[in-house]
Amino acid sequence: MDSHSTTLIGSVQRAMRLLEAVASREQGAPAKQLAREAGLALPTAYHLLRTLVHEGYLRRDRGLFYLGEAAERLSSSGAQQKRRSTVSDTLAHLRDAIGAPVYYAIYREGEIEVVCVADTPANPAVEEWADFRETAHAHAIGQCLLSQLDDKSRRDHLDRYPVQSITPYTVRDKDRLLRRLERTGRMEPVVERQEYALGAVCAAIPITAGSTAATMAISFPSHQVDRLLPAAHKLQSEMGRLLGTLAISISI
Repeated sequence: MDSHSTTLIGSVQRAMRLLEAVASREQGAPAKQLAREAGLALPTAYHLLRTLVHEGYLRRDRGLFYLGEAAERLSSSGAQQKRRSTVSDTLAHLRDAIGAPVYYAIYREGEIEVVCVADTPANPAVEEWADFRETAHAHAIGQCLLSQLDDKSRRDHLDRYPVQSITPYTVRDKDRLLRRLERTGRMEPVVERQEYALGAVCAAIPITAGSTAATMAISFPSHQVDRLLPAAHKLQSEMGRLLGTLAISISI
């Protein structure tokens, strides 16, 4: 490694020490204090602080330094990745306990969003052959999320993504779907049999966490349909124990 590369690495290390020092001072800190805590000569600290302010990682106000927007975005991204990892671990646990693919989805800003899926080669997830966002009426995930919306939001979604036949078993029209959704019990599993994909049956469990509609779902090959409801009830039971983890992950 040449001396120039060594100098660059040293500068990064010193800048990181300054960032850590600022992060530990929510009320801000002056350059002299930060230099002392980071173990840097004051001129070096001043140079790095100015650079970090210029790049948006720090901001300066009345002689004190605070974390800037760029550093806060990094922190937010890290927290989001940690939440995603927590959800992935939770789904993997449920997948292994139930012996079926497990899906986690939310309704955000008017759209169906499948956040995470846990499956195995022996028990693969249903292939998304038709856009999940446009076919909420046809799959258990979408029906479960729509059932949690108010009537106006539900109709708005179906106006944007009209009911259409995906398979011979898909609900035929909007009015019939709306009646079905209205009859859905608040915490009942939502079940669909080959409405989205031939050869697949699915069940989705609603998740109550504030005002956000969310769901966890499972699927089986249609020849294993007799396993669907027992597995859905097991999923619901397991979810009750893991509700804190799921509620935290809603913000992903």
